[in-house]
Amino acid sequence: MSSLQALCSGLPLRPLPENRGRQAGVPHAPVRTPSLSLVEKQLALRNALRYFPADVQELLAPEFAQELQLYGHIYMYRFCPDIEMRAYPVEQYPCQTKAAAAIMHMIMNNLDPAVAQFPQELVTYGGNGQVFSNWAQFWLTMFYLSKMTEEQTLVMYSGHPLGLFPSSRSAPRLVITNGMVIPNYSSRMEYEKLFALGVTMYGQMTAGSYCYIGPQGIVHGTVLTVLNAARRYLGIEDLAGKVFVTSGLGGMSGAQAKAAVIVGCIGVIAEVDKAALEKRHKQGWLMEVTDSLDRCIQRLRVLQLGLQQAPGWAGLPAALGLCVLSYLVDLAPLGEGRCPAPSGFSRPLLGAPVLLLCPSREARKRKEVLSLGYHGNVVALWERLVHELDTTGECLVDLGSDQTSCHNPFNGGYYPVQLSFTEAQSLMASNPAVFKDLVQESLRRQVSAINRLAKEKFFFWDYGNAFLLEAQRAGADVEKKGAGRTEFRYPSYVQHIMGDIFSQGFGPFRWVCTSGDPQDLVITDELATSVLEEAIANGVKASVKLQYMDNIRWIREAARHQLVVGSQARILYSDQKGRVAIAVAINQAIACRRIKAPVVLSRDHHDVSGTDSPFRETSNIYDGSAFCADMAVQNFVGDACRGATWVALHNGGGVGWGEVINGGFGLVLDGTPEAEQRARLMLSWDVSNGVARRCWSGNQKAYEIICQTMQENSSLVVTLPHEVEDERVLQQALQL
Repeated sequence: MSSLQALCSGLPLRPLPENRGRQAGVPHAPVRTPSLSLVEKQLALRNALRYFPADVQELLAPEFAQELQLYGHIYMYRFCPDIEMRAYPVEQYPCQTKAAAAIMHMIMNNLDPAVAQFPQELVTYGGNGQVFSNWAQFWLTMFYLSKMTEEQTLVMYSGHPLGLFPSSRSAPRLVITNGMVIPNYSSRMEYEKLFALGVTMYGQMTAGSYCYIGPQGIVHGTVLTVLNAARRYLGIEDLAGKVFVTSGLGGMSGAQAKAAVIVGCIGVIAEVDKAALEKRHKQGWLMEVTDSLDRCIQRLRVLQLGLQQAPGWAGLPAALGLCVLSYLVDLAPLGEGRCPAPSGFSRPLLGAPVLLLCPSREARKRKEVLSLGYHGNVVALWERLVHELDTTGECLVDLGSDQTSCHNPFNGGYYPVQLSFTEAQSLMASNPAVFKDLVQESLRRQVSAINRLAKEKFFFWDYGNAFLLEAQRAGADVEKKGAGRTEFRYPSYVQHIMGDIFSQGFGPFRWVCTSGDPQDLVITDELATSVLEEAIANGVKASVKLQYMDNIRWIREAARHQLVVGSQARILYSDQKGRVAIAVAINQAIACRRIKAPVVLSRDHHDVSGTDSPFRETSNIYDGSAFCADMAVQNFVGDACRGATWVALHNGGGVGWGEVINGGFGLVLDGTPEAEQRARLMLSWDVSNGVARRCWSGNQKAYEIICQTMQENSSLVVTLPHEVEDERVLQQALQL
């Protein structure tokens, strides 16, 4: 097995590592179908071989060609490191700078099999969110980071380490761009070819910027989304007994099960990939799993199971009081005091017969907390819920969404209901056109079922995965009459739920304790809680207080639910004041050695300023600029100018390739005064940029926040909009 020292020594060439191929027993990315010509295949092979000297090219060429033929991309499996891939304590990395070691810590976390969706294909989440395009790039990047000084910057072109370039100590140590394709050529078809050629890469958001922290991030976002959906749609604070139906348990979507438990509702999550479902069940994020639609409905419309005079029952599960089953028992003799096992149990009931009591909404009446994973297609689940509604008059669901990787619907992000999982994977590779037709038919069926349920007291929202966008393209009935291009029959979660939160400057702020010590994370949790509690005590607006309270609750729940997967990381939604105060508190704790090692600050690109995405992050911007990317690009540049340790700018992420421009950063706190100054400057810009843009677009909450921020900082001067107070001015002018 390789060591970290060996991992930082450059590409292993003499001798070459053994070609072990694809590892069995781990999830693998779907086969890609780039449809390359012979000339393009030769170019892809030539591009891959340029990482290697001439004396090994003859050996490597046939296996690289085979990978291209079998999988649609050259991953260079031979060079997948023989090391336990995880985030090692930062002091173990052989580096010349703390920043480089912290970056290595983050890269290896993104590729940790406990974190990554398809680790051997270097995919962290979202089905195609790459950390690198191939394993040669990984080796070279680790080598460069180990050599980098405080006066060099490593430049990354879509996974490719272009090299170390001279720079200043105040410059970023790492600058990343992913997928920066000329706009007229930024189509899905072109992307598939360019990725196969090895010249561009889809970095999703935090995959290609090395800032993913496992599903904890989306757990928090989903918790806040469902809480605020309940407030808006149901008019309640307590979700006990309410049913939330959705889909996806793979990468980020795996968070939905845990989020349902934290908010205290009944969550039913469909997933076609059994491996993904079992992974979440073993993690304890799913309380139950089933492959039966009957079982799902039984858990929602329950027949109480009364156990009367059953002294012979041995080992009755403790959870049976909460486990709700529909169990029809034939009271005819079944043998000596024996009844068959109820569905979901492995042993029969011993003793007297079981008596069935009257139907009731037991799960709701008991206000049961449950996360139930359904191994099957979500379309079948939605259609079954419609059947129950049409035959019984009872709507069994209150809230619904979708977290399939619909940004990538024809390459494994969405599986059609007409096929099994394995059938779909086969057809996807053998006949992409027919597969696409089935996907679009499936989308139409899914929307039809959702539309029927929505006639009742059921509320659905798009979770920013391009579900409604792809459904529209498939011809589904999602039109909102008289609406703009970014609006559909159902709102995105930004438009109705999270948009105002962004406008107030709140977004997914996060940090990683590079010591790897859980106690350091405990200390940062205490510091963050103390900062937010102090802010409340000093007096804040009611809307800000609500967000602070939600996040204090989150920190406590996150610790209790053991949400750390991979690196010792935490996320919370905070505004500019909160982010700066938390960063300063953590930096001071490092300075006095209360925290043992540097802490990396970051955020999801899905934030106040980081992303221009007309069907998600900027979908509630109505001045026509939702399709413009100035905010995200300016954020990337501004973070670099104000002290970020590394910055990243991506095409794609969330809703898909060509649909969004987004950026992120990493900032290493090492306890020095310089680190505190960088944090104050950079974090303030990182929030105010987006609030100012949202203010200019006409958002009143953003207007109030940016005016307050200008009062607190005289160096901030923002152009404020003037409203057109009399609409007749417009009408009269246009009649001229």
